[in-house]
Amino acid sequence: MPTSSPDRIVLTDTQRGDLDRLVRAGRTEQRLALRAGIVLAAADGESNVRKWRHRWCAAPGVSSLGDAKRSGRRPVFTPVQVAQVKAIACTPPKDADVPLSRWSSPDLAQQAVRAGICPSISPSTVRRLLSEDALKPWQYQSWIFITAPDFQVKAQRVLDLYQRVWDGKPLGPNEYVISADEKTSIQARCRCHPTLPPGKARMMRVNHDYHRRGAVAYLAAYDVHRAKVYGRCENTTGIAPFTRLVEQVMTQEPYKSADRVFWIVDNGSSHRGRAAIKRLAEQFPNTVMVHTPVHASWLNQVEIFFSITQRKVLSPNDFDDLDVVVERLAAFETRYNEAAKPFKWKFTTTDLADFLDRLDRHRPAITTDPAQPRAA
Repeated sequence: MPTSSPDRIVLTDTQRGDLDRLVRAGRTEQRLALRAGIVLAAADGESNVRKWRHRWCAAPGVSSLGDAKRSGRRPVFTPVQVAQVKAIACTPPKDADVPLSRWSSPDLAQQAVRAGICPSISPSTVRRLLSEDALKPWQYQSWIFITAPDFQVKAQRVLDLYQRVWDGKPLGPNEYVISADEKTSIQARCRCHPTLPPGKARMMRVNHDYHRRGAVAYLAAYDVHRAKVYGRCENTTGIAPFTRLVEQVMTQEPYKSADRVFWIVDNGSSHRGRAAIKRLAEQFPNTVMVHTPVHASWLNQVEIFFSITQRKVLSPNDFDDLDVVVERLAAFETRYNEAAKPFKWKFTTTDLADFLDRLDRHRPAITTDPAQPRAA
């Protein structure tokens, strides 16, 4: 190339060093090393390929040596066809007269062909198209409409306590909030063959067959703001076992001499209704029982502790007998209390109001037809 060419290359020390490393490195892609060599030669005054001279001068740097973007293969399916496949995925199978409860990728592929959307399409392509919008019609989640007329009032009382507020007033330093419940029927399953520990390219293996060695109930009281758990195992649940849990907590400090201790519980038979509130107040006058709304155990923070216990202690279930279960739960409780911090509870009364507004928008209209279901 003549010296008068506008694509004259002058390299800085850094640029020359980068190009030299590309040429010398044994793992550099061959075409990239060749292009780097062309630029180096051009900088030394040699005539060579005009294309790479021009690319470097237009944007000096190693990135200019890469391949240009190409349009690629034309899409097999049009945007309309893609939208139609996604529309099927968002439609219940029964509406398409298909005897299925939910779609799978192969079922959707068959239905797309049957509906005349395209001559053929593979299940993997369907799965890829759905992944663009995070659609997974083969998954489902159960839920329940809130029907309790006092749901908002009861839920707000619980949420206020988590913020250390009661009846609009802040709690004092000598007032505490306890979240309590029972985890029922924890079985001791003695496996017929020993559990194999994990090894190279192998996960832990737990034998499917087992002998039942009985079941136990685990009752727990969780101090919401101190992140301390008080638990006990009982043969069953009921008023008497729950009363023993309350005694276990309320007969020790700081609860024994506290001004008030709020006990948040659900509507289980062990502590349901006004009778349970009266029973607790008579036993310990400084206690206040607060019920979560019906179908709202998720508002009870002790359920988070139970989920941790299930994941870390009880799964997989492999215990020789009930004594081992009780000992393991007690040991984990001690371990948890040594390092636990309060849960970062983020669901506030504002979130509750938004949640109920969304439900109201989806609630079915009340009808006077006795043959039709009524909204509670």
